[in-house]
Amino acid sequence: MAFLIGGANSAADTGFNIDNSCRFDGSNDYLTITFSSNPTSDQKGTVSYWTKRSGLGVAMFSGLVAVETGVSSYGTNWTSGDNLDATLYYPGSGDDYEGMLLTKAKYRDIGAWMHVVFAWDTTQSTNTNRFKLYINGVNQKDAGGYSTENYPDQNQAVHWGQTAAAHRIGANPETANNKWNGYMAEVVYTDGTQYAASDFGEFDEDSPTMWKPKNPSALTFGGNGFYLDFQDSSALGNDVSGNDNDFAATGVAAVDQCTDTPTNNFCTMNLLENYYQAQTFSQGNCIVTGGGSSDKYAPNLGTFGLSSGKWYYEVKCTDGGSDPVYYNVGYTAVAPRTSAAYELGHFATGYGYVADDGNCRTNDGDVSYGNLYQSDDIIGVYLDLDNNKLYFAQNGTIQASGTGISITDPASTPTGFYFPACTYWDTPQAAKFNFNFGGCPSFAISSGNADAKGYGNFEYDPSDGGSSSFDSAAKDFLAICTKNLATYG
Repeated sequence: MAFLIGGANSAADTGFNIDNSCRFDGSNDYLTITFSSNPTSDQKGTVSYWTKRSGLGVAMFSGLVAVETGVSSYGTNWTSGDNLDATLYYPGSGDDYEGMLLTKAKYRDIGAWMHVVFAWDTTQSTNTNRFKLYINGVNQKDAGGYSTENYPDQNQAVHWGQTAAAHRIGANPETANNKWNGYMAEVVYTDGTQYAASDFGEFDEDSPTMWKPKNPSALTFGGNGFYLDFQDSSALGNDVSGNDNDFAATGVAAVDQCTDTPTNNFCTMNLLENYYQAQTFSQGNCIVTGGGSSDKYAPNLGTFGLSSGKWYYEVKCTDGGSDPVYYNVGYTAVAPRTSAAYELGHFATGYGYVADDGNCRTNDGDVSYGNLYQSDDIIGVYLDLDNNKLYFAQNGTIQASGTGISITDPASTPTGFYFPACTYWDTPQAAKFNFNFGGCPSFAISSGNADAKGYGNFEYDPSDGGSSSFDSAAKDFLAICTKNLATYG
């Protein structure tokens, strides 16, 4: 399924809200610790974290991985086939595993958050109780099972969480390869206690298939336990469990602190809708970089489809080469599946603001609209589905004196939804679309503006088009996130 509506496990008011996550770009971003204290137990422990994937089809270490010379104890990683692997090693060589669970299921949803728990207690007499893997609250033993299923011996010492091992979040500590590409939130390790997934989350009583987080702060963390909530942007590896088991950051900076979280999921660009374009995605799928040839105009789309309400996002276009530049940003209700040559605005229910002439492109034609724009300009995109109008701003100034572009009612479009979209109209070179949907900007924000409900971080006020209004009316446009969608979408 190429179009994702953000993930059902992200929309409800949970009573416990997660404020921040951390973005890892799969290049040189990770957190590292080697414990100085003695562990509480080498036989019992639990790791829990929430994650949102930004890359597929390559092996990546996500949560926590530990390695010490001659003794390795891996945490979790996604395989190149997009299965999830949770592993405990014991001293040995080759494939001499002592505890490995590899899911049959594949996880390819890049639009939603998911919760992972792996927990062990090797003192248990029943082998399946010694090592458990939960995803979104469900023990994977009971949900499709494993293609590889290997349990530790009774009373086996587990080296995960031990003093001598370097532990890393987002990469392999031994080689620093297979780096994580995506977001992580609420990373917890409890040393000495095997907890169940239900200690970290619960199913919503009104929507029983919806898994939502619980506050883990009252759990017993043990000597080497930690709790990373990513709320200190100056120290994203800060441990708030009370143990001060802080992680050192490599490549992770304040700009990687996000408000895109399991309790408020934000739109990003859709890695899965890239068949014709062959573009490159980075920075948590908020940057789209040209990678196709000059005849691959088909637009890239966002992960959220919109059918009602008023919505805002920003995009900063960069590295477009010599003028004129051929950026084209806006919305479409048509999937780019018919031809690689059909750009944003080729069809009647697609609308794009084009940089080189300032026109709005729709129905395979051009309508005079606003100013030309260049590399490094920030384009604001305002979608009003209550009145079926579309507006664009250049560096905070609404175009066409605030007169909106009339668009087709979403109910009369082929999909029933409008998706954020972009096209580059020439050999892509190094052209980049740097999107800001508010949850984790892909470019530096100098001012900082939230929407009228307090969500998002934007360069310009989503409710203010500059000196002009929106068709002579004041309108509040909102960040494309699940808390807003639950009420207004």
